[in-house]
Amino acid sequence: MSRFDAAPWAPRLRMASLAAFAVVVVIAATAWGTLPRGTKPLGAIADFIMIVPPLLVAGALLFVVRGYEIEGDRLGVRRLLWVTSVPLDGLQRAWHDPEAMQRSIRIFGNGGLFSVTGLFRNRALGNFRAFVTRPDHAVVLRTASHVFVISPAEPRAFLGALAARHPHAILEKP
Repeated sequence: MSRFDAAPWAPRLRMASLAAFAVVVVIAATAWGTLPRGTKPLGAIADFIMIVPPLLVAGALLFVVRGYEIEGDRLGVRRLLWVTSVPLDGLQRAWHDPEAMQRSIRIFGNGGLFSVTGLFRNRALGNFRAFVTRPDHAVVLRTASHVFVISPAEPRAFLGALAARHPHAILEKP
């Protein structure tokens, strides 16, 4: 098994995550200090405001991308507490493309709170699944049925390890 760290967070991702965290803290603190608790119906609203936003941030933190593992015909995306398995059987092509995420539309997922993950679409790739921390380190993986975009810290090393395990695929190094 080959392991690769995720690329360091892009400045934009860092700022979005920090801003979202700050907004949640301010909202929860403001609700705690100003809204009555325990009375209906305002108490329920205050409880909701104090509990749900921090839970959303904690939930997004669980899906942070920490790194990648190549093992046979599987790519493992290391999260905070688990590994998401991505099938690489039928890998046709892989390449480093710093512009892969540009002009993408998020269909479902997280667009910048601790990572960029989920289902996206753009004209160049069509529909794809992203596990990205830094778009300018993007590596595109095209299988027979899916497209994945990841962002290893060292795209060239990742592609080299992938080439050793998938010699039949067309691998383009940066």
